[in-house]
Amino acid sequence: MPSLKEVRSRIVSVNSTKQITAAMKMVSAAKLRRAQDAIIRMRPYAEKLQTILGNVSASLDSSEGVYSAPREVKKVLFVAIVSNRGLAGAFNTQVYRLIRKALDDAQGAGQQVSILPIGKKAADTYRRSGILAAGMPTDLAHLYDGLSFDKVAPVAELIMKAYAEGQYDRVVLFYNKFKNAAVQITTEEQYLPIAPTEAASAGQAQSEHIMEPDRATIVEQIIPKSLKIQLYKALLDSNAAEHGARMTAMHKATDNADALLKDLKLTYNKARQASITNEILEIVGGAEALKG
Repeated sequence: MPSLKEVRSRIVSVNSTKQITAAMKMVSAAKLRRAQDAIIRMRPYAEKLQTILGNVSASLDSSEGVYSAPREVKKVLFVAIVSNRGLAGAFNTQVYRLIRKALDDAQGAGQQVSILPIGKKAADTYRRSGILAAGMPTDLAHLYDGLSFDKVAPVAELIMKAYAEGQYDRVVLFYNKFKNAAVQITTEEQYLPIAPTEAASAGQAQSEHIMEPDRATIVEQIIPKSLKIQLYKALLDSNAAEHGARMTAMHKATDNADALLKDLKLTYNKARQASITNEILEIVGGAEALKG
């Protein structure tokens, strides 16, 4: 049985950890509320815009639809969207696992894969792998410092430029989609080329949308802006999912600390009772010795 001093030391240590995890849970809960409001407001608009974008792109010919024309896929860019910090359970690991599976599939098909990390943890993970995208920034952790469309737009422009110039034939986003505070859906989403919707594939796009003012304006302005919004939406999703995952992880850690403190206090009481019993036995033994 451990000594009283050792048990007391562990109780103090666990209690300090519990205070930290409880504080982190409260901070994540406050950040989650703002992040959740942001993605809930953005998601309906972004999803409807993505549907329209798929229909419009399907109606453009190869000279107009630079972002939708099919190509033979030889070079692929994976955009890994994770967090800047840990202590969020399996939040980042889930994305890495999905990327690993997609990477194996792509390399098995003879495709060359590069990775653009968004988030400090992704940059640290893939920096040593030798597959970071050439000519792309490797430190995009600052995007989460006051996440906004204006910060994300230049990154989307870099990706679109690299795709339009033929550096990549396909671009895929990997991130955690926010469902609620306890559930995050690991998502693999094709970013480029723009995938046509089911309605567009069935030839129904023209009957549902009238292009105005003209095709040239749509191609030059609306489609690039829509792609920027899609990337921004993915980062909003990941940001909200991160805070939800961290709040859940810290809640579980706090509960575990409570259970551990209960066991330690029980152990401490048993050790203290045994110590008192030993002292009483020593006193009684000494008294008997004096009588003898």
